[in-house]
Amino acid sequence: MNMTNQDYGKLVNERSKPSPMGKNILWAFLVGGSICAAGQGLTQLFQSYGLDKEQAGTATSVALIFAAALLTGLGIFDKLAKRAGAGTLVPITGFANAMVSPALEFKSEGLITGTAAKLFTVAGPVLVFGISASVVYGLILCLLQAV
Repeated sequence: MNMTNQDYGKLVNERSKPSPMGKNILWAFLVGGSICAAGQGLTQLFQSYGLDKEQAGTATSVALIFAAALLTGLGIFDKLAKRAGAGTLVPITGFANAMVSPALEFKSEGLITGTAAKLFTVAGPVLVFGISASVVYGLILCLLQAV
C-alpha cells in the first residue's frame, strides 16, 4: 500500500476520535489541585508539629516524593496519570514518577545493571544541568560582586 504523508494524515484524522479537551482539562486541574492541596495540608501538619516554614516545606517535598515513588511502584500512579495527564506531571510528584518508572521497567535485568542503573536515566541529566547551572550562576555572581 503506497501512501503519501498527506494521505496518511488525512486517514488518521478521519479515523481518530477527538479527545474530550474539556474533560481532560478538568481532570488535570482537579488531580493537580488535589496534589497541591495535599502538599499544603502536609506543610501545615508539619508546622503544627513544631517545624518552621522552611523545614516543613522540605518535609512536605520528601513526603510527596516518597508517596509518588511508592504509588508508582504499586502501579497506582500510572493509572492516575493516564487519566489526569499533566495534573500529575506539574507537581514534584511527576519527577518522582519519572525517576522510578525507568527503574521498574528494567528490574528484570537485575538490581545493579537494571534498577540501579536506570534509576538515574532521568535524574542524571537533571543533576548534571542543575549543578552546572549553579556553578555558572555562582561564577557570574562572584564576578558581579568583584566589580
